[in-house]
Amino acid sequence: MGTASSLVSPGGEVIEDGYGGEGGEACEIPVEVKPKARLLRSSFRRGPRVIGASFKSTGSVDLEYAAEYERLRKEYEIFRVSKNNEIASMQKKEAKLDEENKRLRAELQALQKTYQKILREKEAALEAKYQAMERAATFEHDRDKVKRQFKIFRETKEKEIQDLLRAKRDLEAKLQQLQTQGVQVYSQNDSDSDDNQTTMTVLGSEPSMGSMMQLQQTFRGPEFAHSLIDVEGPFANVSRDDWDAAVASLLQVSPHVPQALWSNTVRCYLISTQDTKAELDIFIKKHSSMLRQMCECLGHFYLNVYFPEEIAASYVMERKQEIERSSVCVLLLKSTVTSSVIEDCEEAFVRNLDGHSLVLYLRTEEGSTLTGPIRQLLERVNTADKAAKVKVVDHSGFAEDGANLIYAQLMNIIKQELLGFEGADVDSKDSVIDEGREEDSGDVLWDLHDEQEQIESYQQAYNSTTSQLGFQKYIDRLNDMIAAPPPTPPLLVSGGPGSGKSLLLSKWIELQQKQSPNTLFLHHFVGRPLSTSSELVLIIKRLTIKLLQHFWSISGLTMDPSKILEEFPRWLERLSARHQGNIIIIIDSIDQIHQAERHMKWLIDPLPVNVRVVVSVNVETCPQAWRLWPTLHLDPLSPREVKSVVTAECQGMDLKLTKDQEKKLERHCRSASTCNALYVTLLARMITSGRSDWSLEKSLEQCLQCQDTMSLYRLVLKMMLNSLETDAERHIMKEMLCLVFASHNGVSESEILDFFPELELPVLSFLLHHLNRLCITTLRCGLISFQHLQACEAVRLEFLGEGSSSASYREKLILYFNQQLSQDHVTWRVADELPWLLQQQEERAKLQLCLLNLFVSQNLYKRGHFSELLAYWQYVGKDKSSMATEYFDSLKHYEKSCESEEDMTKLANLYETLGRFLKDLGLPSQAVAPLQRSLEIRETALDPDHPSVARSLHQLAGVYVQWKKYGNAEQLYKQALEISENAYGAEHPSVARELESLAVLYQKQNKYEQAEKLKKRSVKIRQKTACQKGHMYGFTLLRRRALQLEELTLGKDSADSAKTLNELGVLYYLQNNLDAAKVFLARSLEMRQRVLGPDHPDCAQSLNNLAALHTERREYETAEDMYERALEIRKKALSPDHPSLAYTLKHLAMLYKRRGKLEKAVPLYELSLEIREKSFGPKHPSVATALVNLAVIYCQLKNHSDALPLYERALKVYEDSLGRSHPRVGETLKNLAVLSYERGDFERAAELYKRAMEIKEAEPSLVCGNTPSRHSSSGDTFSLKGPAPPPHAPR
Repeated sequence: MGTASSLVSPGGEVIEDGYGGEGGEACEIPVEVKPKARLLRSSFRRGPRVIGASFKSTGSVDLEYAAEYERLRKEYEIFRVSKNNEIASMQKKEAKLDEENKRLRAELQALQKTYQKILREKEAALEAKYQAMERAATFEHDRDKVKRQFKIFRETKEKEIQDLLRAKRDLEAKLQQLQTQGVQVYSQNDSDSDDNQTTMTVLGSEPSMGSMMQLQQTFRGPEFAHSLIDVEGPFANVSRDDWDAAVASLLQVSPHVPQALWSNTVRCYLISTQDTKAELDIFIKKHSSMLRQMCECLGHFYLNVYFPEEIAASYVMERKQEIERSSVCVLLLKSTVTSSVIEDCEEAFVRNLDGHSLVLYLRTEEGSTLTGPIRQLLERVNTADKAAKVKVVDHSGFAEDGANLIYAQLMNIIKQELLGFEGADVDSKDSVIDEGREEDSGDVLWDLHDEQEQIESYQQAYNSTTSQLGFQKYIDRLNDMIAAPPPTPPLLVSGGPGSGKSLLLSKWIELQQKQSPNTLFLHHFVGRPLSTSSELVLIIKRLTIKLLQHFWSISGLTMDPSKILEEFPRWLERLSARHQGNIIIIIDSIDQIHQAERHMKWLIDPLPVNVRVVVSVNVETCPQAWRLWPTLHLDPLSPREVKSVVTAECQGMDLKLTKDQEKKLERHCRSASTCNALYVTLLARMITSGRSDWSLEKSLEQCLQCQDTMSLYRLVLKMMLNSLETDAERHIMKEMLCLVFASHNGVSESEILDFFPELELPVLSFLLHHLNRLCITTLRCGLISFQHLQACEAVRLEFLGEGSSSASYREKLILYFNQQLSQDHVTWRVADELPWLLQQQEERAKLQLCLLNLFVSQNLYKRGHFSELLAYWQYVGKDKSSMATEYFDSLKHYEKSCESEEDMTKLANLYETLGRFLKDLGLPSQAVAPLQRSLEIRETALDPDHPSVARSLHQLAGVYVQWKKYGNAEQLYKQALEISENAYGAEHPSVARELESLAVLYQKQNKYEQAEKLKKRSVKIRQKTACQKGHMYGFTLLRRRALQLEELTLGKDSADSAKTLNELGVLYYLQNNLDAAKVFLARSLEMRQRVLGPDHPDCAQSLNNLAALHTERREYETAEDMYERALEIRKKALSPDHPSLAYTLKHLAMLYKRRGKLEKAVPLYELSLEIREKSFGPKHPSVATALVNLAVIYCQLKNHSDALPLYERALKVYEDSLGRSHPRVGETLKNLAVLSYERGDFERAAELYKRAMEIKEAEPSLVCGNTPSRHSSSGDTFSLKGPAPPPHAPR
């Protein structure tokens, strides 16, 4: 059957279709086509059916399509139904979810409403809290205000009461004198009670319960000095003020500034002729450097002063001034002399013999005799040298040997006479800070140079002009303001620059010190900004230490800068409560201190009633908050005062102004800028110091063209430059002033000579003399510095210009001090200047390297510049821990290079310094390692018993005290004490330091009895050491008074002379000079017996004083005999109830008790009690004291039944008269507690002791222990344990 279809054969070959369209196109059709449906669809896509196609094939395809279509339709229906079902299910789920959503939305809305409600409640609660806090803060503020007001009111009333009591004592003393003179005046108010006296005890520790004591009586000490009523005691005629001044200074920690040195410089004035020029040259070239190095290592400067013969005549004024300033003068002679040598010799060896040490070097030759001029000169020197003060060096050998002899003599003089080492060998290569001096001040780090600078600043301000400048009106107003009733805010002394504020304050201080010896003055003169004197922490630390000199120990002083500022007002308040007079703090130029208003807020708080503060400020720079204080403003000088200043300066230079010149001057000095004190003084000195080619008229004209101080200063600088002869001298002057301007604290004379080797000392002396006279520069602590801020500013404007800085000059100074650093020559000058200069130059890396030089940091720390050292490290960006790590690494590196014993000693010192530094930083855990290493090195390199080992033990114990590991600290302190006693003896300051530390430790452990014994021993060592040193700080006032009294003893025998002898004996007794005291007291007794008769009451007084002296020397039998004789005289001469009789009974009874004669003491105590009851009444505190004394005796005799009612009665009297919380009540309760314990009443004993401890704990704490009450009966009560131990052997 034919077909027109194209089919695929199994072979796959092509079959041609005869009916194919388009000319019969051939196609290749695949064998299988899958799927069929696709083939069908493709057939339909071909378009219109081709004519001639087979019907059969087309129908089969349609049938297949219909079947496929039906299948697909069914599948579609099934799919549609299933999806409709799914949609219905989803719609149900959607409806369900909508319902759930509505429910959740309702819950959310409810929660939101609850949250809003809680939020509103919270905000309301916070608002209520803030309001409550504001009310609490307001209440606290009001309460503090009321407390301060009440405190001021209470202190004011207490001061009034003390004044009344003091007046009462004075009246009683006068009545006593009348009675001893035979005038019988009786009054029930007469009192010998110790209740009215103020006692000073060593750190005021409380006795323990077992000791049963109430501040045990000692036969020497403050209780005699303060007993103004006990006219029989050896201190009867010594006032409280004298004793306070003596004790406060005796134990002071501020260093003793050598008075033989002028401005901290050993100035050696050399006088030589041509014959001895060889010795002089050898000495200067070979030996001067060694003397200089030794002095600089000990913190002083050394300077050779020599004016060659050929130029000496041109420097007459300078030579005279240098001789006055010199510490030692050396005269070198051989055969000839010149006029200048004779003049210098007359000035130094004849007229001013006592002003300095003197050495006479005489070179002789064998067979030759002295020439006439030499013999005459030596005779004059010998005649003037009555005290054989001149040390003669007679030499006939070589010049070099002569120079060696001069050097050896000068070395001894500098060590022994000028620096006070008493023959000690001082190694110039030793550490920078002398350790021996550190021992004297204990753990207190004090800078000798800061103190010296303040002393000289005060003296220079006082001596800045000879005219008074009309200051009397200001002085009167200052006195009125200081005398105003408290509370008194600080007094502000204001004025423009150069108005005379420093001068006024210095004059006023001098007058007040003479008129009010009772007043404690603390003054500080602030210098140039950024200098050491303007460092706030150093200022407050210095004032704090000055305050703490009036305590018996200052171990509680912190080195932390922030704590120093914080604790100063607390120390001030504590001391003011104990000081009997006023305390006046004067700070000059306080506005020059950086952020003074921020860091000195204690000035705004109410001051204690007896504290006054005076500060001076410039009007322009005064903080706004301080302007509300009472102000004393310095007005410009009046025409009369201007004329007075100019006239005084002209008279000093033998000049006189004409009438026309005076009128010109008066017309000129009328504005505020031309009539202040500095301008007028500078103007007067300019006129009188004009150039040699200028007339007085021309000098006046030049000066009158200047309308303010700054322009006048610039004219002075120009005039000084023009007056110099050479360009080299002008250059040196300019460079010198610029170096001073760029430095931290100034530049020394020896440093200037190092900077300019071509500069001769006569020229330098000339420059400094004239710059000082023209108020430009001055010398403070051996450093050239500017006198006034205006002078400093004038130098900047004149020599540095408006826009230039001092960076180049700082670089010169840095180079100079770096050279010294590279030579291992670290002095206090390097440590002071180099770090500061690097900080100003912002060279942090170099600054860190400088600080890591261990000797620089050691120098800063040991001189107390703790805050400065800490500030440098903070500037570098290091915290405390990283700083400690840096130091440890540096020390380990340095330790590798240490080989000799000297190096190991230095290493141990460095480790010790680091440990102390870290301890002060509050890092005790890191401080232990270096302190332990220091101890190991010293024990290995030196000896386990070396004194340095004791120092390490002492510092290590201090760390354990900080940790409150008291057992370890006690063991270390005892080891240090044992080593110090073996090395130095039992009476060395090092031993006293260890005793004080142990006493403080025992106080912290409440072992008050042991602490009291150690403190008493320490005080005796301090007193004896002060006597041996020859510079008794505390007894200056007493010695002066003794000398005045001694002059009165030159007259004939009389009652007044005998009284004066008695007073002299008492004063020598105070000075521990018992032999001299015995001589004067014995003379007084002999004279009174001759003049007044052996039975006169005055003889009893002398016998009493001699008995006290013999008791001190442990000559008890002689003392007992004298007390009995004094008692016999007073029984005859005085009435049976006379208070003086009670005193004699008391002293004799105390002696009986000391010697164990308790039975003989009982009737004396009973009679003393009876006299007191008659004199003062049964309810007087003095009667209670007598009751306690008698009860103690009964207890020692085991008569407890008789002692109990006496204690109970005494307790009732004390409570009624002094209050239930008074220390005497607590002491009596302790005694009752012990008595109850011994009687077996343990419950009552515990109750009484508990109450006694509550009273003790309520007492104010001072330093490290509880201070005793002012009403303590030191001298009236004894221990129950047995007789008191005998005192130490006489010293």
